[in-house]
Amino acid sequence: MSMNHYYLLGRSGLRVSPLSLGTMTFGKEGLYGGLWGSTNDVSRALFDRYLDAGGNFIDTADLYTDGSAETLLGKFLEERGGRDRVVLTTKFSYNSAHKGDPNGGGNGRKHMVRAVEASLRRLRTDYIDLYLLHTWDRITPAEEVVRTFDDLVRAGKIRYAGLSDVPSWYAARAQTWAEAHALTPLINLQLQYSLVERNLEHEFTPLAQTLGMGITAWSPLGMGLLSGKYRPSEGGFQGEGRLSSAVGGQQMGLFTERNWKVVATLEKVAKELGRDMSQVALNWVATQPGVGSVIIGASTLKQLDGNLAALDFTLPPGLRQQLDEVSAPPVPFPYSMFSQPHQLVLQGGAAVGDKPTGYTVPVSTAQASVV
Repeated sequence: MSMNHYYLLGRSGLRVSPLSLGTMTFGKEGLYGGLWGSTNDVSRALFDRYLDAGGNFIDTADLYTDGSAETLLGKFLEERGGRDRVVLTTKFSYNSAHKGDPNGGGNGRKHMVRAVEASLRRLRTDYIDLYLLHTWDRITPAEEVVRTFDDLVRAGKIRYAGLSDVPSWYAARAQTWAEAHALTPLINLQLQYSLVERNLEHEFTPLAQTLGMGITAWSPLGMGLLSGKYRPSEGGFQGEGRLSSAVGGQQMGLFTERNWKVVATLEKVAKELGRDMSQVALNWVATQPGVGSVIIGASTLKQLDGNLAALDFTLPPGLRQQLDEVSAPPVPFPYSMFSQPHQLVLQGGAAVGDKPTGYTVPVSTAQASVV
């Protein structure tokens, strides 16, 4: 894998980089901007470095730094030029600008249309390549969301649509409704995925592969726990990153015995490969089934360069197995029933299984190189 090889996102013709630039750190406004946001100059340097490396997939949201991330991206894209080369993704759901308005947030049509128009103004563009529902609001029917996505595509406001942070049944309902009514299909699921957060594997990975949605993984470094700032071998778990703050890893439930075993194994594997822990963690996510792209964030050029180098090597099978085993999540019901003994009973004792890997290539994982 490398940044100058592009892959189809889901069952679509949209080609994206295996690493996507996340812009949650662009700008100093708002709560998150105040905690770890970057100045305009640093944000511009990160933007240019990513594109110069061959990346084309940029992720933002109207929530990020109270809209400043979109505003800065719009300015940077206008100044640099080449808008059509960039696959620009933004998201809607949160009520960040219309306090007290019950329709100023959520995933209903009224807010969705207003949100896309506001994002277009901030981004200084007349279309968004990939528009995502940011978070399930537990209220709006999937049918309403899908129909509005379709209307926005037909109006030329967006090119593709997807979902972020929704239950698997909701994603399945939305995609099936789109298919049944010949509406714009969803091509992307944006979900948290890392060595310390693998719960999506039970349902989302097969869902995405079956229904044609490529997964883009956010927080691939486990909120920073896998960044290399926290090393059990160096006398403790406090580290030097933000997870050591008063509202940090302990309060977020990250500092667990299981997670420290994952970190220790990651450190061991990284030393054996002569790589940074963060690079190994990113490489593992980027090469997992169903993953179309991994969202990387950075607040310095050094961090970004290190993340971009995560594609420069291959994880040997033995070392990958160590990471797989130490981070394996518990298997919940009903998946715990689908073990080999149960399958043998279902098949009357006959060995029945899938054909070997490589016999067919799912459309959702097909590679497309662009010269």
